[in-house]
Amino acid sequence: MPLVKIRDLHFYRGNRAIFDGVNIDIHRGKITAIMGPSGTGKTTLLSLIGGQLRPDKGTIEVDGQNVHTLSHSELYALRKRMGMLFQSGALLTDINVFDNVAFPIREHTKLPETMVRDLVLMKLQSVGLRCARNLMPSELSGGMARRVALARAVTLDPMMIMYDEPFTGQDPISMGTLVNLIHRMNDAMGLTSVIVSHDVAETAEIADYIYLLSGGKVIEKGSPEQLKRSSSQWVQQFMQGLPDGPVPFHYPGTDFADDLLNGEVSA
Repeated sequence: MPLVKIRDLHFYRGNRAIFDGVNIDIHRGKITAIMGPSGTGKTTLLSLIGGQLRPDKGTIEVDGQNVHTLSHSELYALRKRMGMLFQSGALLTDINVFDNVAFPIREHTKLPETMVRDLVLMKLQSVGLRCARNLMPSELSGGMARRVALARAVTLDPMMIMYDEPFTGQDPISMGTLVNLIHRMNDAMGLTSVIVSHDVAETAEIADYIYLLSGGKVIEKGSPEQLKRSSSQWVQQFMQGLPDGPVPFHYPGTDFADDLLNGEVSA
């Protein structure tokens, strides 16, 4: 059984279909990537999995539980088993690195401070920032902040962690560090990882399976190697970053020559 099973998912914003009959399986112990152009609902999908949003139709099961039929207390318990790395890092700005990582432990457990200290130092050590524990978030680089957020996301040893655009805005060294950390921690901790991203090279390097979304549907799915060999022109355009193809460079409208000859002046 997959850890996350999504069936016939429909979700609308106004009259616009964000998802129109989507089926996705996220398997245990694997790194699954959800990719596609900007505005295709990738981050919205994470909110649906976490129960922050409700689908208009269809079901989302996490570890055999239908997320949107759970009571408030049941959903709260399930979320404690799901880590989240936000795109911005979402660190609490008025407390230091140590207290940011300690926050989930203090919030959800009654462990003594001596154990809290040991756990926090272990998690910070795993991301290479144990000696930065007294720094404030404002003193961190973008890559360091993302790594602190990762340490916090795995503090309670979740069964699954969701990454929302983890590589955005990172320099090459920080990006390489994050790619390595995600892969290494997934294997070492027996995690199931879901990566939402449009950074093709970095995501394809570590993903076991990729779903490509566009227009509310799954356009293609498979391993990175299978997608590279896909006969779909849309898939090749996305994976290779081509400027023109099924997704055109020009916004659709009248022919350029006709537009010039028409002589109309825009208001």
